[in-house]
Amino acid sequence: MHIREILSGKEAKFSFEYFPPKSAEAAEKLFRTISELQLCAPAFVSVTYGAGGTTRGATHDLVLRLLRETKVNTIPHLTCVGHSEREISELLESYAQAGVSNILALRGDPPKNGNGGTGDFPYAADLIGFIRRFSEKHGHDFGIGVAGFPEGHPSTPNRMLELDHLKAKIDAGADYICTQLFFENRDFYDFRDRCELSGIQVPILAGIMPVTSLGGLNRMAELAAGARFPAKLLRALARANGDDAAVRRIGIHYATTQCADLLDHEVKGIHFYTLNQSSATVEIFNQLGLRSSAASPV
Repeated sequence: MHIREILSGKEAKFSFEYFPPKSAEAAEKLFRTISELQLCAPAFVSVTYGAGGTTRGATHDLVLRLLRETKVNTIPHLTCVGHSEREISELLESYAQAGVSNILALRGDPPKNGNGGTGDFPYAADLIGFIRRFSEKHGHDFGIGVAGFPEGHPSTPNRMLELDHLKAKIDAGADYICTQLFFENRDFYDFRDRCELSGIQVPILAGIMPVTSLGGLNRMAELAAGARFPAKLLRALARANGDDAAVRRIGIHYATTQCADLLDHEVKGIHFYTLNQSSATVEIFNQLGLRSSAASPV
């Protein structure tokens, strides 16, 4: 199903992100997680793509397995750093043949070893334009998503220029925006308003990742460069005095409050960064009273 259809209507949509497992054991654990999260009736799920295409095959394989074994709309991430037009064409052809309807197009990061170069696509807008041309040539209309940064893009401190770059991606053919994780809803609302002022009229999905451990909080700080952790959240976590169970309760409560406020402010959708775990997201759905809309499991 095309993303335009998925995001149509007034009701907020919910979606989840997974990353490719590194072993057979991890794969089976992931599919148990997916089965549990299917009860939350996601509008779609997305599958990440490693820096410089390091998980290219694993991402492709997970996407195809999800298509075979579940009924959920599956959106693969696709990055352009270090990739040639031929490589991207081959992936798009494979996804089109498998019935994939949407792509999340990202610039991506180079591998940590520094290999890979820039490839044929300097920026995400170049990749989006290529996907659009592929769609026209092959008659397979891919829906295209892009990333948004409510707290600012880490490599573009000029917030005016940042919106210009985002507008260029929309003008190149992107259909929706999925934001990076954030912990202060005011940042999201300001970002949404600035997008509207810039002439960006595509749906914007809010990215949410609940804190479930102090170690996880530190990993978020590393993975989401520039992420701001509000003092009210840090104070609450400090009151836990290192109690793991208390930290988890606080993090889930905070994320639930965020989601409730986003829904009250008519967010188009909420995208959960699950880290291949189900329990925190399921608890948030229960607390929001959304569990009753459950679909059949895998």
